[in-house]
Amino acid sequence: MAQKKSTAPYWLLFFVSTAAFAWAIASHFEYLTLIIPFVATSFVKAMDIM
Repeated sequence: MAQKKSTAPYWLLFFVSTAAFAWAIASHFEYLTLIIPFVATSFVKAMDIM
């Protein structure tokens, strides 16, 4: 039987990167799109899809 791995670090990274993304939108950060891969990848890893 496969052992279930913890996804807690990925959830933490997802929430932190989502907060950074919200801050970037509110402050009109020039490099806003550089945050999107962190949000997307951490969400996929947290959901254990990848």
